[in-house]
Order: sequence, then structure tokens, then C-alpha cells
Amino acid sequence: MTFPGYRGRRVVVTGASSGIGRALARALVDLGAEVHGAALTGSGEGLASFRELDLADPASIEEAEAGLGGPVDVLFNCAGVVPMLDPDVVVAVNFLGTRLLTERMLERMGPGGAVVNVSSNGGFAWRTRSAFVREFVGTPTFEAGLAWYAAHREEAGHAYRFAKEALTVWTMLASAELIGRGIRMNVASPGSVQTPMLAAIEAVTPAAALAAVEQPSGRRSTPEEQVGPLLFLGSDAASYVTGADLPVDGGFWAAQTVAGRLH
Repeated sequence: MTFPGYRGRRVVVTGASSGIGRALARALVDLGAEVHGAALTGSGEGLASFRELDLADPASIEEAEAGLGGPVDVLFNCAGVVPMLDPDVVVAVNFLGTRLLTERMLERMGPGGAVVNVSSNGGFAWRTRSAFVREFVGTPTFEAGLAWYAAHREEAGHAYRFAKEALTVWTMLASAELIGRGIRMNVASPGSVQTPMLAAIEAVTPAAALAAVEQPSGRRSTPEEQVGPLLFLGSDAASYVTGADLPVDGGFWAAQTVAGRLH
């Protein structure tokens, strides 16, 4: 794959030790980027640097960001956790921690910079309740977000889906402000991807439920198939693309929407 604008640029990838993040980090190295990885566990073999990062812990986020040093040209937020964990942890990692890290990284980013967030097609239903999701997204801090979620847990529904809805809505809202600084922010929403995370989900989820989200393509994506769309969104080829939610799900939500099943 060839995408303009990565050679010599300083790029940060969270979740860089596994799944989509790992595949993306390797592709960026091949494109000549200076890649700095971060993840809860693992190593950054072949990367310019690697730092441990717990997105459920603001202190860990601040330490990882401070240790990076220097400017950031592109940030790819690929880190996330499985739906089966404690709901507070899921919401913290998949949205609140990602938001906090991004806000700190944006202080290092100038015109021409880009942020690409990895959401999920599980968050597609923000389209039916954007006003409610915006309330959560509007909380000013990590701690305020957790408090809001605790007070609205029942209405929020499944923590994983809700956090991904929030990540997508926040991307769109923030993009409108950031473009005035010459910074683009977009989000990709993968469908079923064969990663260690999916293997963990598979162990506790009925096969029929997993097979349903693999339609109409009839198969799962590989991590490498997610890399191209992410590279596009972060590259100069997408210089006029901001605030977009790009489904990379084999047509799942297109089929659901046309069939009137969006809820």
C-alpha cells in the first residue's frame, strides 16, 4: 500500500502490540514513518519507541504522553477492550481514556496533523440517539464522564456499544473545531475482525450471533484489511476529509439500514 505523507512523519499508534494496531504500526514503518507505539501490554519491536498505557488510568495516560516528547503528526487510536469487562472499565478505555489521551496529544499537533479513531460498527446506533450521547460526550473531564455514566448506566445500555457511540459522536463534534486549526479528525468503524480480542469474545458468545454480523460478506475481516482505510484517513490523500465515520464492516450496516433494522 502506498499513501502520501507518512515518510519522516512522527506517528503514534495506541493498541500497537496486537490486532489492528499492530498491523497498522507495521504498515506505517514500511511507509517510512517514525512510529511510537503504546499499549497495556506487549512490546514495540521495530518501532521508534513503545510505552505501556492503561487508558482506564488518567495517571498512566499522562505519564505515557509526557514520556513521548516532541511533536505528533498523526495519532491513531486503535486501543480498546472487550465487551465482557466491568462496564466502567469498558467506558473508560473505549472512550474517556481515549479522549483524554487525544486531548493531550493535540497539544503537540500543528496544522496538517490528523487523528484517526477506531470505533466499531457496534456503535452505529448513535444515529438514533445522538442527543443522549452528546450529553455524555459533553462531560468536561475523565472523572465527570465516569460520574455521568454511573448516573445513566441503565439508559446508556450495553457499555461497549455506548462507548463506541460516544467515540464516534465525539469525533464528529471535535472535528468541527479542530479543522479551524488545520487538524483533521475521523473515525473508522470496523465490523467483525479476526483479532485476539474477537477470539476472547468468541469464547463467550453464541456462534450464531457472531455469524450474523459477518453478513452480507459472509466472512470476517483480517486486521490487514482494516489498515488501508485507516492509512487513507490519516494521510494527505484525505486532506479534505474530516468528521467522517467510515464503516469497514463488509456491508453489514448498509444492509441493516436498507432493510429498516437500524435501532
